[in-house]
Amino acid sequence: MKGAGQYTAFADAAIFDAVRTPWVDLGGALSQVSPIDLGIKVGREVLARAGVEAQAVDSVLAGSMAQASFDAYLLPRHIGLYSGVAQSVPALGVQRICATGFELLRQAAEQLRDEVQLALCVAAESMSRNPIAAYTHRGGFRLGGEVQFKDFLWEALYDPAPGVDMIATADNLARRYGLSREAVDRYACDSHQRALQAQREGAWVEEIVAVDSQVFALEGYQPRGINLAHRAAAVSADSHPRPTDLQALARLRAIHADGVQTAGNSCAVVDGAAAALVGRIADCSRPALARLVASAVVGVAPEYMGIGPAPAIRLLLQRSGLNLSDIGRFEINEAQAAQVLAVAEELALDSTRLNVEGGALALGHPLAATGLRLVMSLARQLRRHNLRYGIAAACVGGGQGMALLIENPAWSRRLSN
Repeated sequence: MKGAGQYTAFADAAIFDAVRTPWVDLGGALSQVSPIDLGIKVGREVLARAGVEAQAVDSVLAGSMAQASFDAYLLPRHIGLYSGVAQSVPALGVQRICATGFELLRQAAEQLRDEVQLALCVAAESMSRNPIAAYTHRGGFRLGGEVQFKDFLWEALYDPAPGVDMIATADNLARRYGLSREAVDRYACDSHQRALQAQREGAWVEEIVAVDSQVFALEGYQPRGINLAHRAAAVSADSHPRPTDLQALARLRAIHADGVQTAGNSCAVVDGAAAALVGRIADCSRPALARLVASAVVGVAPEYMGIGPAPAIRLLLQRSGLNLSDIGRFEINEAQAAQVLAVAEELALDSTRLNVEGGALALGHPLAATGLRLVMSLARQLRRHNLRYGIAAACVGGGQGMALLIENPAWSRRLSN
């Protein structure tokens, strides 16, 4: 149906392996590292973990939102080159804001229909290096005129079309769905507790690669590298999950006077990068991490942008012929607590299958990289709990929603035997 969104099914696409850096708080150990170098780190690591030679890669797809370094235009190309990919292999920049990680996987799976056999997907985000920017002074400063330098990290939250910021869109959903401040804080508290438990149980050990100061050499070219801030040693764990309680969350002031969203029930601001290797499942020399089944992306009203995952998930299920009951786990990005609760209510989701290891409220949301984290964590949950299908989804600033359906490859093998 025209205008109902875009659905894409994949015949034989799979994620061979996927890794990420720890998500580290704004201003922390990764705060001075270019997203390009974070991307190179995970690009190299995912190839090593998958046991794949970099020269076997046919396509590089990479994404990052803010221009967090002066060479930001070169991010996809330099990630590919310094990851060891052949110089003849092209690189493409991909951007769908908070759903960039999903879009990387979608485009990689589509490329498999042509001549591409193996695609390297990388997303990297330095929220700490978002610039203090000016867009109106290229011609100089007028005597006595107003000088406007603004914080890109903060100003980028504002959508001038409806005239509201991203926090206000969640408050709009809270009013529409009758969500109280207490309910929103309770969800945030649960997210932190689930994340702390998952961290204690080692749920993310397989996907996290430790980051330390190092040099990336490329024969014939200038070296690049990572220098951790604050003379930090290697960083090996997510830094934001922390104990909290309802009383502490209730003491925080709402960002908007008539709203329910606070700093405590909104996503954490962190730096990090993630990578995935995508190819045909038949070409994977060992059990793949996940089979990519289908994706769906839709548009929604910008002032209610947080509801985007709901229609995207509906489209995904309708076109794939599945029901909510067929999905073993849902990973929906926690941009704001009210936003996730609104999506859950709209779809009547079972809370025991939703974000069972916590989410971005506790872990953080490095914009471009979040989608890859959601998918790799979801894939490993399916494998650990012997579940067949999972859906990862996110809302997108400006009014979009995107969802990705994955399958545990063990089920595909089981059904074919």
